[in-house]
Amino acid sequence: MRRMQLKPLAGTARPGVLDAPVRWVAVSELSDPTPYLEGGELLLTTGLRMEGDLSGYVARLVRRGVAGLGFGVGVSHEETPPGLVEAAEADGLPLLEVPREMPFIAIGKAVSELLAAEQYEEISRAFAAQGRLTRAALRQEGVEAVIDRLAKEVGGWAALLDESGEVRHATPGARTEAVAAELSRRRGRPFEPVPAAGEARMPASLALSAPGEHIVVQPLGGGGRPRGFFAVGAEHAFSPVTHTVINAAGSLLTLSMEQGRAQRAAERSLRAAVLELLLAGEEERARAVLGRLGGRLPAAPVVALAAGPEALDALEPVAYAALTGVPDVVALVPEQDAEEVALGAGVPVGVSLPTGYGSLRDALDQARRALEAAGDTRRGPVVKFGELAGQGLLALLDPAAAHAFSTAVLAPLNAYGSRADLVESLRAYLESNGHWDAAAQRLGVHRHTLRYRMRRVAELLGRDLDDPGVRAELWLALEAAGRPRAKRRATPAFRPGSSR
Repeated sequence: MRRMQLKPLAGTARPGVLDAPVRWVAVSELSDPTPYLEGGELLLTTGLRMEGDLSGYVARLVRRGVAGLGFGVGVSHEETPPGLVEAAEADGLPLLEVPREMPFIAIGKAVSELLAAEQYEEISRAFAAQGRLTRAALRQEGVEAVIDRLAKEVGGWAALLDESGEVRHATPGARTEAVAAELSRRRGRPFEPVPAAGEARMPASLALSAPGEHIVVQPLGGGGRPRGFFAVGAEHAFSPVTHTVINAAGSLLTLSMEQGRAQRAAERSLRAAVLELLLAGEEERARAVLGRLGGRLPAAPVVALAAGPEALDALEPVAYAALTGVPDVVALVPEQDAEEVALGAGVPVGVSLPTGYGSLRDALDQARRALEAAGDTRRGPVVKFGELAGQGLLALLDPAAAHAFSTAVLAPLNAYGSRADLVESLRAYLESNGHWDAAAQRLGVHRHTLRYRMRRVAELLGRDLDDPGVRAELWLALEAAGRPRAKRRATPAFRPGSSR
């Protein structure tokens, strides 16, 4: 103001009023220039049309948000009109007197130079902040270091969330609960990755404001499905420079996440290759490959775990896990850690017997068989091969071979027709260890009816049902065919006679 020889006349007593930003300089002699203003301008006039009560003129400028009014004397007025001074003081509008020798264009040039200097300073601050964020991204901590640096740059807090909304890293005071709640509200359900047809997509960013709190949330990753989110918050509103810094942080975080994803993919490929070496009996070569990269295998004896692909992320931090295809995930863990690791996967897992690396292929086969049994609702999500094998020979047989055997053995009974359910009668007979009364009661038929059916079974199969070996084969065939639930019928009014 001193540089441009402007004299304050009114509205400048309030603290900080002269520090208010000026967006531009406008010159107008209109009685109402507000339709041509945006707010934040320093308005210059010589008062050619000013006369009478000027309170309405000042009030319109205040409502428009004009930063200040410069009145040029020596043209239409030798001095600033007293009514203008009074109105400006009453409404708090900064009023400055412009001397005759100060051209309005000179004021415009001075403001333009100051604005350019401010913009240059803002750009310099933004570049400096981006440099600090980039150096943070190169640190070993990676994305966590970027989040910490971002919080300092915005003078508030910052947080990193994964695609499911779980907080991966946050600085003190982070309002992550508010962020997760807002994302959930806008999506209809938490973090839906790809909206259905007709539903609104998650916007490129979210801005949340409340008294004393301003938050910006941005998704990470390109394309439809976010691979995570980051949020920044502060007590003050963010400036354009701060928004530039936030956007730069988003780019660095996305790049770091993509690099981490590529690194994880390479590590997974390496583990799969090492596993192939182990299965081929090349234990020394496998250890050498891992050793050159700073890795190592679990100490023997180990236990093999088999699970679906959804278990990989949970198993990787606590086991030597690799994608194999059949099953999708195989993990090797020390014997003493097997149960804890398997339960922590949160999905069905098959567990082998303890083994050395020389018998790893057999252990993987055991884990696969146990995983198949894990789908049985009668068992828990974790099935140990040792427990499975203790329940009979069926657990030790190849499923395809066992099914083929069952189909061939039971074919005569299945083809007999529907006059009597010979397969279920045979099952009840074998489950009752050949006791006629118990088997007949289970089926809800007379024991003589069951005797007749068993004679037909023996005839159709051409086998002696009293032979223990025949019974064992038939039981194995029935188990391989599946164990449907027996249809319980009402107990007959009569009691069967004596058992066999």
